[in-house]
Amino acid sequence: MDVDAATQTMIDNLPDKTGRGLEEWFGVLDGSGHDRHRAALDFLKAEHGVSHGYANLIVTLHRSRGADTEPEDLVGAQYAGRKAGLRPIYELLVEAATRLGPDVAVAPKKTGVSLRRAKQFALVEAPSAARVSLGLNLRGEPATARLRAARGMCTHRVDLTSVEDVDPELLGWLGLAYDRAG
Repeated sequence: MDVDAATQTMIDNLPDKTGRGLEEWFGVLDGSGHDRHRAALDFLKAEHGVSHGYANLIVTLHRSRGADTEPEDLVGAQYAGRKAGLRPIYELLVEAATRLGPDVAVAPKKTGVSLRRAKQFALVEAPSAARVSLGLNLRGEPATARLRAARGMCTHRVDLTSVEDVDPELLGWLGLAYDRAG
């Protein structure tokens, strides 16, 4: 991990200021179930009494671990083991998204794959071994039984359990999200 001098000083001071070293805090966060920055930050502050500055440092460094990992390794990890059967759904979604235009960027992260244009328009995640969740930024679109309302950047979510779920209706929503991100 390559950090500046001020950050290194904070890392060095972690045991004295918080009672644990950086790797110990990483273990705490790994077991916490909090994968969003704000949730992890609030968890460290509320549950462990860590000051805002140190909590932010811990969460930021925790989230940046593996940033040097190859994108294919990140995707492989997401669809390993019991989730391996979901990989064809992911592949079909990415193929469909990249056909929408030459400006589509596929950006794997630790827990999902962001589909971006000028901004993110979709997020592909495998939250369980039973389904892929496609988040779409479709602000203003009414929710349906299939296109469920969601919170955050992804205003809607669709659950997919087989490649057959990647149908014309779903591709229409994906195209609409792409168009709006331009």
